[in-house]
Amino acid sequence: MSPKSGTPKKNLMLFSGRAHRELAEEVAQHLNVTITPQTAHTFANGELFVRFEESVRGTDAFVIQSHTNPINEWVMEQLIMVDALKRASAKRITVVMPFYPYARQDKKHKGREPISARLIADLFKTAGADRIMTVDLHTAQIQGFFDGPVDHLFAQTLLADHVKKTYGGSDIAVVSPDSGRVRLAEKWAQQLGDRPIAFIHKTRDPDKPNQAVANRVVGQVEGKLCILVDDMIDTGGTIVKATDALLAEGAADVVIASTHGILSDPATERLSNCKAREVIVTNSLPIAPEKHFANLTVLSIAPLLGEAIQQVFEDGSVTSLFDGNA
Repeated sequence: MSPKSGTPKKNLMLFSGRAHRELAEEVAQHLNVTITPQTAHTFANGELFVRFEESVRGTDAFVIQSHTNPINEWVMEQLIMVDALKRASAKRITVVMPFYPYARQDKKHKGREPISARLIADLFKTAGADRIMTVDLHTAQIQGFFDGPVDHLFAQTLLADHVKKTYGGSDIAVVSPDSGRVRLAEKWAQQLGDRPIAFIHKTRDPDKPNQAVANRVVGQVEGKLCILVDDMIDTGGTIVKATDALLAEGAADVVIASTHGILSDPATERLSNCKAREVIVTNSLPIAPEKHFANLTVLSIAPLLGEAIQQVFEDGSVTSLFDGNA
């Protein structure tokens, strides 16, 4: 009896959690697919339930979820979705998390503290994830926490292109809000045409989260349009104090650019009242209408995610999306 040969075929299926359906719909349009129908609800005691309405056997599954507030609920929902796909015999499961949850807990500052970013990676691996795709990690070392491929995408090009188009003719300096982001500022400076860089020397009390004290400006910013870059804006305290410090040093104007607009209260109030000309973020996280303000610009990362998903599905090169710098 001779064995029967079959023709291998690949089938991409996109799944979305409930945290940021709008972004998932944009990604689906870019990929020319529809989001797989599912039943998802929350029981009275807070437990979550997910069931997919179509067969997923043998598929290349991409599960997208934005981890916004309430972050623990959306992490759990994505874990449950991954588990359901694994038990339904999906061939490969890629977790797409534009904002990596618990990324700021990537190391121990003191004894008896958790490394929660590693725990997140372990949870998804145990649930059945084969691959993780994320955007602008808080620290690049988080890539090593997951035992499998991690596609680390960069929204810098998207943000920098907007800055070049809007402010390209200005005398620009790129500013990091702290010494830990100087490398990011250097990349920005190069992309904007070898601009000078500066950074804010600040102190932070590890026992008081979301609180920072902006100190002196290191670098020449007088008379310049300062592009203040960071990976996320949470309560806005750090970035607003940095803006005030730059203006006090004689900066002509300040533009804030950040990938992840968490915008926890009182961020909207702080940013709308600060003296920055523009605040630029992406839609990696949903921003409620009441959190929008006059000088806020939100750019879409859906094309970036869509291209990366397409490359992974076709066994192509994700690195090529960033001119070899990914």
